[in-house]
This record gives sequence, structure tokens and C-alpha cells, in this order.
Amino acid sequence: MKGVKIRSVGTAVPPHALCQKDIKKTAAALFNSHIQHLDRLLPVFENSLIQTRYLSQPLAWYSDIHPFAEANRIYEEVALALAEQASRQAIDRAGIAERDVGMVVFVSSTGIATPTLDAKLIQRLGLSPHTYRLPVWGLGCAGGVAGLARAAELAKNYTRSAVLLVTVELCSLTFQRNDFSKANLIGTSIFADGAAAAIIAAEGNGPEVLGSYSTLFPNSEDIMGWELIDTGLKVRFSRDIPSIVRKELPALVAQACDLWGITHTDIQHYVVHPGGAKVLQAYTECFGLHNNDLVSGYEVLANYGNMSSSSVFFVLERFLASTPPANEYGIMLSLGPGFSAEQVLFRW
Repeated sequence: MKGVKIRSVGTAVPPHALCQKDIKKTAAALFNSHIQHLDRLLPVFENSLIQTRYLSQPLAWYSDIHPFAEANRIYEEVALALAEQASRQAIDRAGIAERDVGMVVFVSSTGIATPTLDAKLIQRLGLSPHTYRLPVWGLGCAGGVAGLARAAELAKNYTRSAVLLVTVELCSLTFQRNDFSKANLIGTSIFADGAAAAIIAAEGNGPEVLGSYSTLFPNSEDIMGWELIDTGLKVRFSRDIPSIVRKELPALVAQACDLWGITHTDIQHYVVHPGGAKVLQAYTECFGLHNNDLVSGYEVLANYGNMSSSSVFFVLERFLASTPPANEYGIMLSLGPGFSAEQVLFRW
């Protein structure tokens, strides 16, 4: 098998770095008079293993009710700035010029803009006005791996141009001040903001993307997603996602390996989306791993929280920095609305 290369990864976060204990204190004050026995639910903040998260606004901003239009205006401004920062870093690390980028794949699920933000990003970066654009919306946490799969497929048709993959998620802006559901409390305990970018090209150095595998679970729309309400995007969680990981993922990885012509024992590395501490533990159990096999995922979760589609590239960045190339197989894996699973096979 021969694929294309991930030449570089760039990452960016907004300026408001907040300790988990401070976010917990604010959440407790907001939810206290509306949820019975809140004290029994608040340990979710400690159990998340998150220490620090980066948010688009100061913590006090989230204590007030904001109309969707206001939150979305902030999304457009901050998301574009973070996308530019991560993209410039990726372009610089890849050692290429702006003129070498022939396509932008732009992944996001936490705000809406038409034209999509990649149009402004192309101009900010000084890319050619003839740059191809592919905005991808609605894949949530699965968007990073799915976006990489699509970018790699497209890069195979670009022998002289690179594909710039950008993911940006401002999950905190979807917080609903008047939603006192358990789902909103859980989201408040894990979600954060960030952006990542990667340069995908047919030539150069970096992990080689060899294949992908997508799975949509039938009749599973209730598991994860957004509900559009007057004040914006309301988070939806249902069922036990770690249990789904344990039950479904071993067979899905085996199916993907059959398609790729390898066995699951050939996979030496797992770069997974750190959706939460229980999800990482479920991956560890169902693949027979040790916690140190997912150390990059645990580090990203602790230091950044769950940044939806962008998180997996923060994990990849740390994995590459700590793991010398040895021509070994690995998979990138994430779950998202649909309910869906996305896998990418790489060699490093």
C-alpha cells in the first residue's frame, strides 16, 4: 500500500486558560437551584481527569444568557483567528509556501457561516483565489479523522499541490445557560475550544495515510448531536458511549483491518480522540492496551479537555513528537454524531 503523507500538524487555542476547579465552581452556582442532589453529579468534573481548558470567552460570560446571533458572531471571529494561527503553523512546519496549497478542507460543527470560514481563511493566508474548497459540517468529534480521510483521498489527485486540512471547534459557545439537563452538565464538564491544521501531500516526510473506514450505526441519532433551539445549539447525549466502544469497536477495527489487508495485531499505535476519561478507558480495555499506550490522549484530555474534531490532531502532534518513526502501523479513531465511527490507517 502507498498513500500520502501528513507533512505537519499545527494547533491553536484561545487565550482564556481556565482551571477545571474554577469551571466546576461556576457550574455549581448556575445549576444548584435547578438540579436535585447536584452534589452527586459534580464529581464528574474531577472524574473527567481534566485540569485545564481553553475557552473563547472569560468565565463570567457564560453566566449570562446570550442569543444565538451573538454567540455565532463570536464563533466567526474567534474561529477564523484560531484557524489562521493553526494553519500558518502547519504551513511553516511543512516547509512549504502558500502557493503550494491547492485545496482547503475545513471541518467544524460549533458555529455557522455562509460563506464558510474557509473563504475568509484563504484570503487571510494569501492562498490562490483558485484554491479548491471543501467545507465539512456536522460530524462533531468524528470530524477530525473523517476530514483527514477525505483530505488524503483528495491529495492523491494533487501531485503538485498540498491539501490544507483545518478543524476548529468552539464548543463552549454552545453552552445553554437555561438548560439544566444532565447532558448539559456533562458537556460543561468536558468541552473546550481549539483549532488544528495539517498539511497533506503526496510527497514529503511524515506519517503515511494508507486507508480509511467509516461506519454509521443504524437508528442511533439520539446518542450524540445538537438540537437547534432559539438560543443556539443544545447538546444531546444519550446511552452509554463507553459501553458502545467496548461492544462495537473490536469488530469494527477487525473489519477495517480485513479491508486494509492486515490483522489487528499489526497495529502498534492508537491515536484516538480523547472524548472523555471513560471513553479512553474503554479503548484501553477493548483493544487490550495499557494506559501508557494512550498517554498522548490522556495528556491532551488533561491539558485541553474535549475540543471535538480538533482534539485528535493535538494527540497526533504529541504522538509524533514522542514516537520515532519505525515503519509501524497505527490507526486514528474517533466517534461522532450519526452515531458514527471513523478510522484512518497510517504508517509511521
